[in-house]
Amino acid sequence: MASHKSEPFRARDYLHPRYWSMWFFFALLRLAAFLPYRTQLALGRKLGRLSRGLSAKRRRIVRTNLELCFPDLDASEREKLDHLSFENLGVSIFELAMCWWWSEERLRPLVEIRGQENVQACLDRGQGVILLSGHFSSLEIGGRLLALFMPFSAMYRTQKNRLFDSLLYSKRQGYLEDVISRKNTRRMIKGIKNLTPTWYAPDQNFANERNVFAPFFGVPTATITASSRLAKSSGAAMVPFYPERKADNSGYILWLLPAMQNFPSGDDLEDATAINATIEQFARKRPEQYMWVHQRFKTRPPGEPLLY
Repeated sequence: MASHKSEPFRARDYLHPRYWSMWFFFALLRLAAFLPYRTQLALGRKLGRLSRGLSAKRRRIVRTNLELCFPDLDASEREKLDHLSFENLGVSIFELAMCWWWSEERLRPLVEIRGQENVQACLDRGQGVILLSGHFSSLEIGGRLLALFMPFSAMYRTQKNRLFDSLLYSKRQGYLEDVISRKNTRRMIKGIKNLTPTWYAPDQNFANERNVFAPFFGVPTATITASSRLAKSSGAAMVPFYPERKADNSGYILWLLPAMQNFPSGDDLEDATAINATIEQFARKRPEQYMWVHQRFKTRPPGEPLLY
């Protein structure tokens, strides 16, 4: 994680030549925003295939993850899933253009929401809500679309590139209630207690935080225990939230599932297992949309060999 603090975007702060390639990337995204939705999907898939061919390291990570999580698939089936996952990553790049420059009127026809009553039921009884999600490639567009239906805040992890970080932070502030550093637990809890749902995705390898090894796709996986503490401190319900790209390329479904029961349970391992299980449930439903490029299994139990 980069050490700098996310700040409001000011173009004049990023005129140094080291940022020119990122400015070029933004210019291409801005042009892409004028294209029809299905055209952007098609270009995104091509970009994903290209990126797969250019990054041997990412291919190794994805191959390792799929071998661990889908041992029942044969090599050709995993290869197909490998290619589809990269195509979906490419689509997510073009979805940034939609998030940043499409109007609400242009976005609304693309989305349907299911289970919003699960959030509202919690709020109606005065209970805060944590929107539990995972790192799916539709994560960014999912947040932008959910903001069309309800106000909510989101946890934020600082990006390595300062220009990208600053613009992403500012764009998110434009449609979210608040953008909260994942280190600012106090501010997060305050927002949840004030009945502002907060989007939270704990499924990454945070080696420097308190972890337990809970199963994820049957693999012992370092899983942070902060989820239990956050729910306990805020008194919030944990409501699973997953955005899904429709298979027919017509848009998205936002899934808000019933709140997790008996959470927190008082047992960190039991809670971590429950969180991993709900993320796994959706990752099995649409495995091509999960971000297999993450080194999710990087930290291993004592005595186990490294996997990457």
